[in-house]
Amino acid sequence: MHLVGRIRPSSRTGTASRRRRSLVLLCSAAAVVGVVPWSGTTAHAAIVPTVQLATAAEYAVLGGSTVTNTGPSVLDGSAGVSPGTAVTGFPPGIVLPPATIHAADAPAAAAQADLTTAYVDAAGRPVDGTTTADLGGLVLVGGVYAGPSRSPLTLTGPLVLDGANDPTSVFIFQTDSTLITASGSTVTLINGAQECNVFWQVGSSATLGTGSTFTGTILALTSVTVTSGVTVRGRALARNGAVTLDGDVFTRPGCAAGAQPSPAGTPGGSSATTSPGGTPVGATTPGGTVVDATSVPPGTDPGAPGDTLPRTGPAAGITAIPAGVVLAAGIAALLLARRRAGPAAG
Repeated sequence: MHLVGRIRPSSRTGTASRRRRSLVLLCSAAAVVGVVPWSGTTAHAAIVPTVQLATAAEYAVLGGSTVTNTGPSVLDGSAGVSPGTAVTGFPPGIVLPPATIHAADAPAAAAQADLTTAYVDAAGRPVDGTTTADLGGLVLVGGVYAGPSRSPLTLTGPLVLDGANDPTSVFIFQTDSTLITASGSTVTLINGAQECNVFWQVGSSATLGTGSTFTGTILALTSVTVTSGVTVRGRALARNGAVTLDGDVFTRPGCAAGAQPSPAGTPGGSSATTSPGGTPVGATTPGGTVVDATSVPPGTDPGAPGDTLPRTGPAAGITAIPAGVVLAAGIAALLLARRRAGPAAG
């Protein structure tokens, strides 16, 4: 940018040379947009209604065909199956009271019906941000996320979900295929994000890697396999297939008072008009900026309250803007100003 400021052509030839050099700089800046990491700026959350689980919320695990446990699993929530009939491995597995086991009974059938409703709801939400297929290393604010073309999702490292100091922030992840987390991977919440507001809609089966720490409610069309030594701060709910456990610990997903936003279709939960960047019109960003219909895409508010970690992408619409965008915009503004002012005196 300083190079542009020092160009002082004194002839028509010099002016043309200046414009050519400026065009090269502008094109170079545009190229930077594709290569500069999305980090160091604050992302803004979309306003997303929660997913209502109804009676399915009482279950740590719920299967369609079977629930099978090996080893000393501990469930802080009920275990159920419907229309299948088999729940095996309890003991040695433990279901902590007042939770209990429901096998092919009316409560399990009702929970499966509510699971189906929740699954259809989560699967039908419009996507706010497209991520990479591997979620490892990302820091995301509230919104609805999917990989490219709703591809299979993997998690090979840490994923951080940032509530941006709003305990009603909702995170929904969608895939038409599988969800597979690696051994030792983690899903961590910061800045007020709540375990009860994280949902994983999986169009096939989910597998959680050995010794991993997972947060949120899995809504799987087929099955859920939880390998050995996994800590789940949430639920494993499968519509049609089995849920398989191996010495795992399920804790009831935490939810602070007033942390659940209004569901879709109720007052406060209806879809809002959105700006070109995907943020609802009239919403207040974490930095205190009120978004209007002509706003640029969010993510240009460094240093907002609660910005404790650098944001990384990509998640279009609600994550941080690449630094190259800011650079290109600045160069373009300088070029326009200089063109209006005319060539500098010799």
